[in-house]
Amino acid sequence: MTQQLLQRETPSRTLDGVSRGRTLDTTWLARFTRNLAPQDWYITAYFAVMMLAVVFGTGPDREHCVRLVCVDIACLFTGLALTRGEILRAGSFANSFLYRMTVWLTVFLSYFQLRHILPAVSERAVDSDILAFDLRVFHVEPSLAWDRFVTPVTTEWFAFFYFGYFFLLSAHVLGIMLAAKNTFRLAHFALGIFLVFCTGHLIYMLVPGYGPYAYLATQFHHELTGGPFWHAVQATVHAGGAQKDIFPSLHTACPTFFALYSYRHRNVAPYKYTWAFVAFCAAQIICATMFLRWHYLVDIFAGVTLAVFACVAGELLVTMDAKRRARIVSESGDAAVQANFELLDYSWVKRLFAPRGERVKTTTTS
Repeated sequence: MTQQLLQRETPSRTLDGVSRGRTLDTTWLARFTRNLAPQDWYITAYFAVMMLAVVFGTGPDREHCVRLVCVDIACLFTGLALTRGEILRAGSFANSFLYRMTVWLTVFLSYFQLRHILPAVSERAVDSDILAFDLRVFHVEPSLAWDRFVTPVTTEWFAFFYFGYFFLLSAHVLGIMLAAKNTFRLAHFALGIFLVFCTGHLIYMLVPGYGPYAYLATQFHHELTGGPFWHAVQATVHAGGAQKDIFPSLHTACPTFFALYSYRHRNVAPYKYTWAFVAFCAAQIICATMFLRWHYLVDIFAGVTLAVFACVAGELLVTMDAKRRARIVSESGDAAVQANFELLDYSWVKRLFAPRGERVKTTTTS
């Protein structure tokens, strides 16, 4: 079995799908490495750096955090071995779906581990330095300047958009990952969002802080009170927040990336209809992060910078990767390398629910 995995025979085909005959592929490890996409390398580096930060950290409970990161790495490499290593057939629904779950869930779940990992890396907080920078460079701290506008109505307005971030995130990630119709746009979005999250999580370790709500608590004269959305925001932050995750503001970076990505692809549906709405929501969410006292002004600038970087670098890297894969295909046939992303084929759902006679006919035809 090991020999079959390490050195398999697969048909080599031209770009038009015509078989060139059977040729011997290289070792499994070489093929696995060749199939890896930019996001695979970046997520791997992300967990490697996180592991090093925990191992050489100065905070408490580092052994527990090492175990958490080890689980993340094990899940990532198991998923990549099954998909990029083509243990599951390349192009199949199982391969494509498991790949999406592998890269997305490992990064997504790592965020919820940050409330343990960030204190383990360092117990320090640099709120005083961040505030001093804001006052020195911008001469204002929005959370303090906007304190006089705090009312139950304004609080609920911004809480609505702040909480709406999670719906905006879910709609884009689930919609694009599961229903994309174009592989380049899918790859651009995926790499961009991973650049945002992974880079942001790592910078949290370099610039840890609690935010104005904690550091400037005694300087606010109006208490934040609101309705169901404000209560939902509080419950969500206290239940799942990393607590020291302020620089850069991912509540800024993520919606801004969605807006930039939508505007970049505004020539096609659905983005030509949604980009303006997404941009409006992003602006409101950004204001909400400061009005609700979660972030300093420099956190916002860092978030916007990260979003621009992710959108531009993501497209550039995906373009370079597409050229690399096209070169391999032109030299060795389209069986020589996987696509960066495969579109999900839901035809099996239609067959599953088709009348029995049609199901048998479809199976016989195929």
